[in-house]
Amino acid sequence: MINHPIFFERNRVGRVYTGGLLLDKFFGDEPKDGFFPEEWIASAVKAINKIPASKNEGLSKCKDYDIWFDELLAKYPSELLGSSQKMRILVKFLDSAVRLPAQAHPDKEFSKKHFNSQYGKTESWIVLDTRPGAKIYFGFKDGVTKEIFDKAIELSENDKTALENLMEYRDVKKGDMFLVPAKTVHAIGAGCLILEIQEPTDFTIQPEYWCDKYKLNHDEMYIGLSKEDALECFDFEKAPDTRLKPKIFSSSDAVIAENIVGPEDTECFVINRITIKNGSFCPNINDSYGVYIVTDGNGTISAGKYSQNISKGDYFFMPACLMGTCSINGTLEIVECY
Repeated sequence: MINHPIFFERNRVGRVYTGGLLLDKFFGDEPKDGFFPEEWIASAVKAINKIPASKNEGLSKCKDYDIWFDELLAKYPSELLGSSQKMRILVKFLDSAVRLPAQAHPDKEFSKKHFNSQYGKTESWIVLDTRPGAKIYFGFKDGVTKEIFDKAIELSENDKTALENLMEYRDVKKGDMFLVPAKTVHAIGAGCLILEIQEPTDFTIQPEYWCDKYKLNHDEMYIGLSKEDALECFDFEKAPDTRLKPKIFSSSDAVIAENIVGPEDTECFVINRITIKNGSFCPNINDSYGVYIVTDGNGTISAGKYSQNISKGDYFFMPACLMGTCSINGTLEIVECY
C-alpha cells in the first residue's frame, strides 16, 4: 500500500463546541451542526478529549486497509517520511458555529518543559467558507497585561465577554489566510470553515470558563497544569499582522504554484497552493512526504497502472518514496503541506 498515495477513512473528531454544517457542505454531505465539527487529515495524533469517542480518536485509519496511520508510519518510517522519519505536521478541517474560547498554544520550549514533547503548536489557517458575521480574534489589545488577563479569567465565569473584550478581532472572508505563532492569544469566531495546518499536537490552553453553553473544568482549561504555569504560555506583546499573501513561484498556462507559508515565516511547515487548469502537476518534494487536500474541482492522480479519481473534499498522503513518480491531472485547486 505504500507504493501509491494513501487515502483515509473519514475522521471526524469530537469537541465541546458545535459546528460542522459548512464542513458537511464542503464534503457534499447533508449539512448539519453537531459536536463533531473537525476532520483530522492524515493524522498520527490522538485527540485530547475529556471523554474520547474511541480509544484512537484523532488518529487516521488508512482506507481499504485495516491499519492505523501511526502504525503504518512506525512500520515504514524511511519509505513514508524520508530521512527525518518523523511526521511533523497535523492538518485539520474546523467548522465553528460558535466562538471558541480564548486560547494559546505552547511553543517548543514550553512543550518540552511541561509535556515532554518536542513539538509546540504553531498553526496556519486558510478560510474555506464563512457564515454571515464570521470573524477571528487574534492578539491582545494594547495595554493588556498578565494581571488584567488573570482578573478577566475569573470574571469570565459570569461574564462571557470578559476575555473577548481583551482581544483584537478581524472580519474574515473565504480565501483569507493567517499564521498563528505559538503563544499568541486567539479564538476562531462563529461561522468559519478553516483548513488548519499545524505542529502535530493537541495542546490547547483555554483559560475561559465557557465555550458557548459548555462550562470547562480546570483540566480542560489548563490541560493538567497549574493556572500559574499555564499562563506562561501567553505572549502579552502586541501580536504582529500575520495575514498571509500567497506568492507565485511557478506559473504556466496549465499550472500555477503559490507559496502560502515558507521557511521565512516559520520552521514548522511549508504550505503551497497548486491551481491546475486542465493540466498536470507532479508532486516532487525533496526527501519528504506531503499531505494534499483538494479544495476545488476534480481530476485524477495516477502512477504507472495506478489511477484514482479525486474531487473537492478528498485528501491523501504522498509517501516520500513516491515523490516525482505521480501526476495529478484535471482542473483542480490543491493545498500541499509538508
